[in-house]
Amino acid sequence: MARKVIVDCDPGIDDAVALCMALFDPRLEVLGVTAVEGNVSAAQASLNVQTVVDQLDPPRYPRLGTATPLEAAPAIDMRHLHGENGLGNARFPVSQLQHQHPSEKILCDEIRSAPDEVTLLCLGPLSNLDRAFRRDPTLVHVIDQVIISGGSADCRGDVTPVAEFNMFYDPLAARAVFRSPTTKILIPLEIAHQVSLNLDLIEQLPGENTRAGQLLRRVVPFAFRAYRQLLGRENICLQSVVALTAALHPELFSIQELDGDVEVAGELTRGVTVFDRRGLNPPRTTIGVAVEVDAAAVTDCILRGLAETSRAT
Repeated sequence: MARKVIVDCDPGIDDAVALCMALFDPRLEVLGVTAVEGNVSAAQASLNVQTVVDQLDPPRYPRLGTATPLEAAPAIDMRHLHGENGLGNARFPVSQLQHQHPSEKILCDEIRSAPDEVTLLCLGPLSNLDRAFRRDPTLVHVIDQVIISGGSADCRGDVTPVAEFNMFYDPLAARAVFRSPTTKILIPLEIAHQVSLNLDLIEQLPGENTRAGQLLRRVVPFAFRAYRQLLGRENICLQSVVALTAALHPELFSIQELDGDVEVAGELTRGVTVFDRRGLNPPRTTIGVAVEVDAAAVTDCILRGLAETSRAT
C-alpha cells in the first residue's frame, strides 16, 4: 500500500525536483501539495506549486493549497539561488484555479480524512503547520509523522552564520512545531550538505521527451550557475530532495532523539535550532534528528528516483 503524504513547500528549485520525484513514485500517494511563503513570496509559491503540478500532469492530481503571507516576514528570501520566480527564471504556462483553499485548510482536511496515516513532508518554513495546529489543536494527535527539512544540529547556518533559512524565516512557527507532541524527524542542513551533486546530474535528468525532463532541464541548470557564481561551488545541494529520501529510505539515516527548541528573538541568533545534550530527565521536548547519513546511498536513491520520473512521458 502506498504511503500517504502531503508535501508542504516553497518552490524553490530543490522543491521542484522533490515534487517531481514524489508525484511519480509508486510508493507514495501524494494527497496534497501545499504552498508556503519562504524562498519566494506567498503568491509566487502558490503559483509555482500549481505550475509544477500542471507541467507534470501526474496520474493522480493532489489537492493544492495556497500560501498566506506571513505578517512581519523578514526582508530576505532565497531568490539569488533559485531565480526571481523560484524556478530558475523559466516560464511555463499555467491554468487559473477557480476554487483555491489556504494551505492550512488542506492540511487539516487531508490529515483528518486519514487519521494516523499521513506523513507531512515540510520542505519550507513551518508556517502552515503552525497555522493548522492553531486552526485544529487536536490535529497534533492524528498526524503519523512530520519530516522537516531545515535547522542545524551544530549551529551551522546558510542565511546567517548560525541559522538555516527555513527556521530563520518563521522562528515562532518553528518553535511551536518543535514543542508540539507530534512525531518529528529533522533533516538538518549539515546532513543535507553531505549529499553533494555534481554537473553529471544534468545528463541524468529525465529526457526532454518526458514531462519531468521538460521541467527539470529548464530549472536545474540555474542552480549550478548560482552555486558557482555566488558560492564558488561546482556542486549543488538539493536539501528538499534529501528530506524526501529520508521519508522513503529511513535506513540510510542515523536518527538521535534530542531535546530541541528554536531561538525566536536573538539579535544574532534568530532561527537557531538549539539542542540540549545534558541528558535531563525527562526532556522537555524531543525531536528525532538525523546525525549521520550514507551520502553515497542517498545520491544513488536520488538518481534512481529521477530515472523513475522518465517513465511518465
